[in-house]
Amino acid sequence: MPAHPHHASPFSIRVDGARLSYGAQPLFDDLSFELEGGLWTCLLGPSGVGKSSLLRLILGLEAVNGAGGTVVCSDHRPLAGRVAYMAQRDLLLPWLSVLDNVTLGSRLRRRRNDDHVRDRAQALLAGVGMADASDSRPEALSGGMRQRAALARTLMEDRPLVLMDEPFSAVDAITRVRLQNLAARLLAGRTVLLVTHDPLEALRLGHRIYVLSGQPATVGEAISPPGPPPRRVDDPAVLALQGDLLHRLGEATPE
Repeated sequence: MPAHPHHASPFSIRVDGARLSYGAQPLFDDLSFELEGGLWTCLLGPSGVGKSSLLRLILGLEAVNGAGGTVVCSDHRPLAGRVAYMAQRDLLLPWLSVLDNVTLGSRLRRRRNDDHVRDRAQALLAGVGMADASDSRPEALSGGMRQRAALARTLMEDRPLVLMDEPFSAVDAITRVRLQNLAARLLAGRTVLLVTHDPLEALRLGHRIYVLSGQPATVGEAISPPGPPPRRVDDPAVLALQGDLLHRLGEATPE
């Protein structure tokens, strides 16, 4: 399946002085973090450390509880309209078919379901193994199938910045590798932030990998695996780095 042409130049994102608290507990306090343009950045860390909250802060969805800081694009243009977000929950609309869920963004932007839009949506559904389910409603799908449909919807948006929160967590190991390969190919050249709990996934896909840890949270030194993603699961360099990454995660996770 050919990648959809995307002509926008990649841009980097800089988060400066991020602050966010829940009640009296600060998640971030003067946290700074950069997403390099055109590359995959992967973020790992223990549950509750604030990985998903950092995604939402970049999106401007955390406007309460002392949220603060700045999010600056390297091209100094507004972020609105240039980002696709895939949350942990699939958020499929139950009254729409899978195909209509995937094309929802185009229809909301008043781009009707012309042949080009539907053909691209069908190609993406085939790519995630959902070609035979395009007319199904979400209630007829398994959790993994719903997540694959949500991935197709995210890819359909064709945005230069993509934020993904555990996008492959509900599928089996073989399907996960296939979806990782598909996402790496179709999102090549985009600026991507992937939150994951899977060290191997981060090492397969990430150009830069960070561990978020502590209260308030800080970002550790980057791990930069060699070679372009997606890397092979049996790549010796990946396996060598997996021990280092697991060690960092172990230190970041309280007993």
